[in-house]
Amino acid sequence: MVNQIWHAMSMSLYMLWSIFWGLSLGFLFSAIIEVAISKNQMSKLLPDSRVTSLLKAMSLGAISSSCSYAAVAMARSIVRKGGDFVSAMVFQLAATNLVLELMILMWLLLSWQFAVAEFVGSFIMVAIIVALFHTFPGKGLKKQAIHHAESDVSGPMDGHAAMSMGQREGGWKERLLSPKGWTAISHYFVMNWSMLWKDIGVGLLIAGMLGAWVPKDFWSSLFLLGHPTLAVVWGILLGPLIAIISFTCSIGNIPLAVILWHSGLSFGGVAAFIFADLIIPPIINIYRKYYGAKMAAYLFAIFYIAMVGAGALVQIIFSLLGMIPQQRDMSITQVNFELNYTAVLNIIFFLISLILIVVFLKSGGPAMMKMMNKPNNKQQHGETHHHG
Repeated sequence: MVNQIWHAMSMSLYMLWSIFWGLSLGFLFSAIIEVAISKNQMSKLLPDSRVTSLLKAMSLGAISSSCSYAAVAMARSIVRKGGDFVSAMVFQLAATNLVLELMILMWLLLSWQFAVAEFVGSFIMVAIIVALFHTFPGKGLKKQAIHHAESDVSGPMDGHAAMSMGQREGGWKERLLSPKGWTAISHYFVMNWSMLWKDIGVGLLIAGMLGAWVPKDFWSSLFLLGHPTLAVVWGILLGPLIAIISFTCSIGNIPLAVILWHSGLSFGGVAAFIFADLIIPPIINIYRKYYGAKMAAYLFAIFYIAMVGAGALVQIIFSLLGMIPQQRDMSITQVNFELNYTAVLNIIFFLISLILIVVFLKSGGPAMMKMMNKPNNKQQHGETHHHG
């Protein structure tokens, strides 16, 4: 029993070792972008759901935090400030699927094909979601949701959303080159880790336990591997459902995706699993609080359809192009600590992280985070701490 527990733990630790530098790089890049680019005018940039607005929403989402909860809170803030509801939903989808740290993790733990599939699939999901929004829901449902969004009900990341969408002083060069700018970068860097460490930790632990304890026969039966064609279709339908059960979101589900892929889940099924972080139960409950029960149910339905549709099209496109990986390499789950480029990069980014944490602690970062965790009405409307 002790050996089994150690096997699972060591597998989880090795996966963390393999991705630490990539995570840190992604979080640092996200922090720099947060300071350099002001989002206080975001709602004005997204007045409708035309193609130009949708592309802006995707671009803004791609340079935002990868935390699903923060993305959902920021989307609500866009709606409250007069931005288009559909564009706000597209923004939160991009914020959880197109961010750099997610792409790096997929490249490191899975393969470059999955990173490309994530990029392509995001555009497919947006197209499906927009089409469904324009086809099925009446204007009354959206009006009810927008009205409900104006309530004072708070979510877990409203403080972060208010801070991200607050005003910035000076130009982007001034912000990045000034001491205040790098203080702000340290704050955002630590916030990224603080928002996501639980999801990352849970994802790694579950991946380690599944990889160490679940026999191959179970996965073979669950994924219907004895029926290749049916397994592809079933895998795409099953992927989002596994995500819902796992409760992990954002980049926290990438370690689980590794186990699912190496255990036989289809390429499109793994893609659909990764897409599905916006329909896990805690997120759906936040939709209910923000937009009402009817819109929460509707968002669950159209997001699931979009994720399955994107998974299916990614499977077809990559199959036709011969881009689906043929090898399900398990080396990432084989514990093998050694001095290589991963070790060197981990040491470099550990030192960078340590410096940023020290700056964060010496510049009032903990007090700022406590303030963010107690959102009031002013914060929810965007009047919050401004970084220079």
